[in-house]
Amino acid sequence: MPGYPYGITTDGLNLYVTEMLGNKVDKIVISTKAVTTLAGSGVATNLSVDGIGLLASFVHPAGLTTDGTNLYVAEPGNGKIRKIVIATGEVTTLAGQVLAGGTDGTGTAAKFNGIYSVTSDGTNLFVADASAIRKVVIATGEVITLAGSGTIGAADGTGAAAAFNYTRGIVTDGVSVYVTDVYNNNIRKIH
Repeated sequence: MPGYPYGITTDGLNLYVTEMLGNKVDKIVISTKAVTTLAGSGVATNLSVDGIGLLASFVHPAGLTTDGTNLYVAEPGNGKIRKIVIATGEVTTLAGQVLAGGTDGTGTAAKFNGIYSVTSDGTNLFVADASAIRKVVIATGEVITLAGSGTIGAADGTGAAAAFNYTRGIVTDGVSVYVTDVYNNNIRKIH
């Protein structure tokens, strides 16, 4: 995989890996090690395009997670959360747009600042977004800021009173969300 493998997740039988610089998502059959491209043209482009399999395009796909049926990909190159139907390779934009910002909203009305990681509790996605933690409702694409104001800092608190400095990794245990706060050298917990 020459395209800078970045994110990885599994459904138990297969691994799914983003190629950040290769601009695609690969499927690896664990038992045979066979590698195929699930989605993405692999062509560097300025805009991501929804589509099926190789007809879709990405701009620097990063972290990803799965619910067993779909993959959800954080795409920092275009500020979007993309959904891939595993069975068909169909790629759609769940939330976000090219213009950067910290705007809550539904679908393409929402804006992200720097999304590299995503995790899921099965109903929602949780996204590490530079200096904030955002929730995306899977059923609707609604984006809600859970913690942080988007202003760089280091503060515990509720909602916008919390401050982060470059969130990157994120995971949930179904109750709390844990995030790496890189430049503050912390692991943070959101209840």
